[in-house]
Amino acid sequence: MPVLIKASKSDQTDECAIIELQGDLKSHSDSSFEDQFIGDLHYTKSGIPLLIIGHHLLYGKVAKMEKPFALMEKQEKDGKTCFVVKAIIRNKIIFKTRPKPIVGESCMEGDME
Repeated sequence: MPVLIKASKSDQTDECAIIELQGDLKSHSDSSFEDQFIGDLHYTKSGIPLLIIGHHLLYGKVAKMEKPFALMEKQEKDGKTCFVVKAIIRNKIIFKTRPKPIVGESCMEGDME
C-alpha cells in the first residue's frame, strides 16, 4: 500500500514522496486504511524523519528513488482518454527499524505504586 505525502511544489506539478514501512500495519477494525489518518510525520532539526503512529515512534531516512514515478489521473473528455500528471515522486522515506513505544510521564518508573 503506497502512502503518498506532499513534499514541495515545482512549477505546476506537485512533488511527493512515498513512505516505505517494513512489516504490516493493522487496524483494530478490519477496515481499509484508504482515506484514513494513519499518523504524524515530523522532521528533526537535522532533517531525520519521525513517524508517530498511535503510541509508537519510528525513525527513518530519506532516499532518492532510482527512477522517479509519475502519479497520473485518468480523464475522459469527448470520448477521448488522457492522463494528467498530478505529481512526480523522486524520494521515498524509509522506516525500517522497529518502532519505539512512546511512554507518558505517568508510566515512568517510580510513579507506579
